[in-house]
Amino acid sequence: MELRHLEYFVAVAEEEHFTRAAERLRLAQSGLSASIRSLERELGAPLFVRSTRRVALTEAGRALLAEARRTLASVAAARSAVAAVQGLLRGTVSIGTEQCLAVIDLPMVLSRFRAVHPGVEVRLRQGGSSGLLEQVRTGGLDLAFVALSGGRAPAGVGLTPLTTEPMMLVCHPGHPLAAREAVDWSALPDETFVDFHPDWGARQVTDRAFGAAGLERHVAVEVNDVHSLLDFVAADLGVALVPRPFAYKKNKKVVAVPLRATAPEWVVSVAVPSDGSANPATDALLAIVRESTSVRDAAPA
Repeated sequence: MELRHLEYFVAVAEEEHFTRAAERLRLAQSGLSASIRSLERELGAPLFVRSTRRVALTEAGRALLAEARRTLASVAAARSAVAAVQGLLRGTVSIGTEQCLAVIDLPMVLSRFRAVHPGVEVRLRQGGSSGLLEQVRTGGLDLAFVALSGGRAPAGVGLTPLTTEPMMLVCHPGHPLAAREAVDWSALPDETFVDFHPDWGARQVTDRAFGAAGLERHVAVEVNDVHSLLDFVAADLGVALVPRPFAYKKNKKVVAVPLRATAPEWVVSVAVPSDGSANPATDALLAIVRESTSVRDAAPA
């Protein structure tokens, strides 16, 4: 079994498509397909269920994916360790992030990192916090910026909190709750909500808070970005609970109202494997992240 075969397998599994995987790897699709067939023959099991539109992992493929990611991550860490001894940083850092976390200027951080370590390739993907945490756990990502309720993470993942923000209600300026100084939970169950998809950290914070209060709510609109959420609220299609930075900085056509007394908290953290397997390039990036968040916290309001 060759490492390149594992790399090709992971690319197809993540893209769920041979053509997209071939483009990502800069290979001919015929060569990629031949490599996957060779790997399947060696393992004695089909790894994908193929169709004209997409491919899906078989049970054997799902079992291999976690091990393949771990193997590739270990090889990358070994190469980076040798390069670090030679005074160089090489390899790849794979990063995941939710959109619009507001606590960190990620383009600036990555620009600084590339200026200092031009030999390291940075790969970035966006997603919901739950999916990102699973990819950190299985070795698909070196680190991820995630938002959680209470800072909990699955086994195998370590979290370093970067900031904690209260959730706030946002609504149309003409909404009856817009004129209040603060809103009680008892005023919310009858409202129609706009919210993020369930994988987003802010959605999970809100769902847990309503569950803990023994309340139900109706989510009529689900979106996958902050700007769309606030646009729907500005159109008076529902209210929303969002972290404080979103409430005050993203849209001037909505009104932000604090929650009285027991506002749930949105915790932004950086997630890494808890087994200490971070490579030197990841450690160097984390140092820039810590410095950047320290500067932000020290800046005058």
